Amino acid sequence: MTLQDEAAARYHKILDSPAYSDLAWAKTLQERMAAKNLAPSGRQVCPVLRPHFVTRRQYDSMVKAAESLYSALDRVRQLTLSNPGLLARMDMLPAEKMLAQIDPGYPHLAVSSLLDTQIHNGSFRFVHAAAEGPASSAYSDALGELFAESQPMKEFRKKFKVSRTSSLKRLLNALLSAYKVAGKKKFPRIAIVEFRPPFKSAAAPDNVMMAEFFRQSGYPTEVVTPDQLDYKNGVLSRGDFGIELVYRRVTAQEFLFRYDLSHPLVRAYRDGAVCMANSFRSEMVQKKAIFSLLTDEALTAAFPPSEKKAIRDHIPWTRTVAAAKTSRDGQTVDLPDYIAKNRENLVLRPNDTSGDLHSFRGWETDQTAWERALKTALRSPYVVQDRVETARALFPVFQFGRLEMKEMQVDVHPHIILGKVSGCAALVSEAGSSFSTVSGVAPTFVVEGAI
Repeated sequence: MTLQDEAAARYHKILDSPAYSDLAWAKTLQERMAAKNLAPSGRQVCPVLRPHFVTRRQYDSMVKAAESLYSALDRVRQLTLSNPGLLARMDMLPAEKMLAQIDPGYPHLAVSSLLDTQIHNGSFRFVHAAAEGPASSAYSDALGELFAESQPMKEFRKKFKVSRTSSLKRLLNALLSAYKVAGKKKFPRIAIVEFRPPFKSAAAPDNVMMAEFFRQSGYPTEVVTPDQLDYKNGVLSRGDFGIELVYRRVTAQEFLFRYDLSHPLVRAYRDGAVCMANSFRSEMVQKKAIFSLLTDEALTAAFPPSEKKAIRDHIPWTRTVAAAKTSRDGQTVDLPDYIAKNRENLVLRPNDTSGDLHSFRGWETDQTAWERALKTALRSPYVVQDRVETARALFPVFQFGRLEMKEMQVDVHPHIILGKVSGCAALVSEAGSSFSTVSGVAPTFVVEGAI
């Protein structure tokens, strides 16, 4: 049994003891979540009753690989912006390419980003990257505090030494650092920019939590939508709230589906009237095609050995789907033919997560449906990627007044801030279910060892 398994087993044993049989502790924990705005519309942000555990060795290995990979991603970004042929391989919209060419005033690929990670004991794979800003940062920090103070965790710490990860303070410092590097000297007022569905007037709870944290740290902050912004006389504003620093929580593609390049946010950004993080340039990280460039050995041949090792060990082979030939294990193959014949070991993923296209897992699809999926992928921006087994673990779930154990899929998201990992969270969802209300964020605790 691994240390990770031992930690989970110990926690579950505590919950099975008579002291916790009345479930008063679970009700109290959920009540405290609701009081902390962690149960919007009555739905718990965290659907499970224990943190996700990773060992110190797992965490440190993931940090080292993630930071090397971020450096490689930034290297690809530099190559791509200076090479139209490489930029074409990213399958970006013309307007996205135009926005990516605007200098944000600071050199970072992304101020804040994350990597979707599958951890299996001593190994792990990064499935894709995201640079719209980790939505789980605020939730994970708040949940970590609540779980650390819960009775089961207090009992658990009598047998295991653990530490929590957190991101919010580092995120704020990173935003301010980018603002300063961009040459801004005025004390910044911050706007967190989000989209809201037509039927929803309230801001997203995690953005509200971030705004409150920023305000408590001394920086006036408002959560706004693009529709509320105006740009006059060199000042971006929402009503009488002037804005100098924008934390962008919408993807460029989502933005461009609704607005054009004359929008006040774009004009203020182009004029340098505001510092925006993440910049539109970071949209390249959003595209799964960037993993196609990373796993192209001809492109990365001159990369530092540490970066090539991180790519080789932790990135699944990925290619942009096209009627073309490509390299695989040193051999040249016809890509559509290879995809058609290797269904069991491949997945087709849309290049951009913000559209309405779907992923197709070959091992869950019969050959006829797979060939239809391949035709779809040849018509629309898709990548093909090696199969990566999803990580699963048992978690206690409190529903309808009773506690039960459920097998959950676990996606670990290390938060990368200015190129360095600063905490991580876990997204958990009921295993084997395409749709379930039992899904959300679980804080990640690092198990240092048994006491």
